Amino acid sequence: MVGTVNKVILLGRLGNDPEVRMSQEGNKIVRLSLATSESWKDKQTNERKEKTEWHRVVIFSQGLADIAEKYLKKGSKVFLEGQIQTRKFTDQAGIEKFTTEIVLQNFNSSLTMLDSRSEQSDEMLNSSFSTQDKGETSKKIDNVNIDDEIPF
Repeated sequence: MVGTVNKVILLGRLGNDPEVRMSQEGNKIVRLSLATSESWKDKQTNERKEKTEWHRVVIFSQGLADIAEKYLKKGSKVFLEGQIQTRKFTDQAGIEKFTTEIVLQNFNSSLTMLDSRSEQSDEMLNSSFSTQDKGETSKKIDNVNIDDEIPF
């Protein structure tokens, strides 16, 4: 018997800043709106055409949720892998509806930020070090003897 695969791979840009919520258990849940586009040249009119698809992405993986919350913003280019899931819910008017989402959870998912460093904000680039850390790091580097037994 042949197995089945539920895997979605998307490369696109965020349409909005990530929406962060907490579950009843206290876990972080991040929602993204991701646009993927394709373009082509119309053979009859020679006009350039474009079609954009919007994807709802939900991140349940805590590590990926933290990264998305901290580093992603509207316009960020991302590559992600997850699973497609359709769920039923009841809206405020009591009408049952269905929604299809790309879900990133557990070990079956990944999220890669593809923006270049020049496209990222200074805050993002400097967020890993506090001002105190920067001073201590530079002091440690100053005390290193660079000419000490270099093997080449």
